[in-house]
Amino acid sequence: MSNLPQDIKYTESHEWLKIDADGIATIGITDYAQGSLGDITYVQLPKAGAAFKVGESFGVVESVKAASDLYAPVAGTVVEVNAALDASPDLVNTAPFTDGWMLKIRMDSPASTAALLDAEAYAKLTA
Repeated sequence: MSNLPQDIKYTESHEWLKIDADGIATIGITDYAQGSLGDITYVQLPKAGAAFKVGESFGVVESVKAASDLYAPVAGTVVEVNAALDASPDLVNTAPFTDGWMLKIRMDSPASTAALLDAEAYAKLTA
């Protein structure tokens, strides 16, 4: 497994979540997911203010190989969307854990992240 940041949480559906100091969580897809999808050609994301439950689809990522739903790792309300992905969806391929982030969400319950995977568990899942 390549370059899994240790300070973020992961889902079995290959999203990642990083909790910022202000309680806002940044969400994207993992390097494994973008590698499996191939060249990303389009990312459909919700608007700020949209609310999601755990496991609910919040968008779609399309690639040269397939289209795949994106699932919310926690419940909450979208406070920001990465507008750079409109013009450069390839940021998900080139920098999935940094510039390729997808949205920021105000979590309903920060304690809900306890059920997510740490880097070691995610590495085992994708080995």
